Amino acid sequence: MEGKIVYFEKVGKENTEETLRIAKQRADELGIKTILVSSTRGDTAARAVEVFTGAKVVAVSHSYGFRESGVHEFTAENRQKVESRGGVVLTTTHAFAGIDRALRLKFNTIALGEIVAYVLRIFGQGMKVVCEIAVMAADSGLVSTDEDIVVIAGSGKGADTAVVLRPVSSNNFFDLRVKEILCKPHLSPVVPAATVTPVATAHPHH
Repeated sequence: MEGKIVYFEKVGKENTEETLRIAKQRADELGIKTILVSSTRGDTAARAVEVFTGAKVVAVSHSYGFRESGVHEFTAENRQKVESRGGVVLTTTHAFAGIDRALRLKFNTIALGEIVAYVLRIFGQGMKVVCEIAVMAADSGLVSTDEDIVVIAGSGKGADTAVVLRPVSSNNFFDLRVKEILCKPHLSPVVPAATVTPVATAHPHH
């Protein structure tokens, strides 16, 4: 069998409309009715529910406090737009972060989840995210592990990556299968290694 992959020259939100168009076309061809989309502030999710009329759209947001303690970045206005069109907003612990990131921040070490994330990023940030949010949604019971779904993500703002995959719960992560890559950036920026400056515990010299 043959398929088509669209490669974007640059990463970022300028590819959002084309990514959604490509994803919608393939979803229609395959009869896929569940669409999973990564959305930080909710702009991409709000647009996705307009494009994927008649489908189940699940938007996966950052967890509370992902960048700043107690703060949720998904806006109330965008949540209303998504939910008014039948979409669902999922906010939960990041599959590749959570406790693993706490280990790095507290003890300046790295654990399996973040290693998996860095390995997946060799295919691009969006490719890491589609895998991550698929297991998050499966763990939350919002997507079925018995059928293929279309998953959309990006490299920061907007969307530039879309795939067809079969989701699994996090305890079966290595059974996840990316079946088709629909679009992605041709060359994604290299993500710097995770670093942390340990907090000094000794009194400063006078």
